[in-house]
Amino acid sequence: MDGWESRRKRTEGHDHCIVRLGLPGSIQGFDINTAFFTGNFPEYAAIEAIEVSGESSGDSLTELNKSTAPWITIVPKTKLQGGSHNIIPVIGGDHASRRWTHLRLRIFPDGGVARLRAFGEVLPDWKKIAGPEHTSKLIDVAAAANGATVLASSDSYFGPKDNLIKPGRAENMGGGWETRRRRGAGSDWIVVRLGCTSIIDKIEIDTHHYKGNFPDSCSVETLRHPERDLLPCDLRDRSDLTWTESLPKTKLSADRAHEFGAKELKSSTTPVDYIRLNIFPDGGISRLRIWGRPSK
Repeated sequence: MDGWESRRKRTEGHDHCIVRLGLPGSIQGFDINTAFFTGNFPEYAAIEAIEVSGESSGDSLTELNKSTAPWITIVPKTKLQGGSHNIIPVIGGDHASRRWTHLRLRIFPDGGVARLRAFGEVLPDWKKIAGPEHTSKLIDVAAAANGATVLASSDSYFGPKDNLIKPGRAENMGGGWETRRRRGAGSDWIVVRLGCTSIIDKIEIDTHHYKGNFPDSCSVETLRHPERDLLPCDLRDRSDLTWTESLPKTKLSADRAHEFGAKELKSSTTPVDYIRLNIFPDGGISRLRIWGRPSK
């Protein structure tokens, strides 16, 4: 049992803990996991959320614990099962779309919770990220930490598609996106919705750790779609989507971070919302970085 477990409460009341989210965002649901807690799990739980500006210093945490702090209940008091994944959606009002920075997990009256998982979307503060000189500062607009999302891929047999835009460099091949070996015609692809509508200045395609299984070549296409509401099925069913080639088909090398700038990219000042990375015919890409400037 390596979760959070409170002592047995012999008085009135209940226990709680405050969690600062790794990144601010909206939350659509939770997993209150009571794995291994079978005779000592909380009977009930509730979750509150709040948005706080600035860093969580000791002073701000004291403020969060005050009874006057404007916490909002996004999961009402709910019965839990022991030794289980308790999957609970956020329902009601605009709770599932609002931006939060902190959570307060209340357990009634006491007990153990192995893990708390919050599932949602990163909603970064672009004014803070880009700063006042947002027209000149280059930002990785394809980073998960900046609100980007991997929408779909043709295949993710060896490496999950979402690995492609994770922070840092992958520690091994399992930390990247890798497709199975293609035995027929065709090629593989992956589509990323950028964190915000952006103008692209530089693209980095990293084959770190992929030596005998990197793609032979790649290309990059872009799409402007102001609604930014495409679903995976749209990539297959909609004929009105017009992709524009940004990086022509280009040879790749093993275990290397490839950078493509003004010389390689087709010049364009058109803002884009989606990126499609095509790899020929298959293989593994550790990371994709799209360096650009958020459009106004």
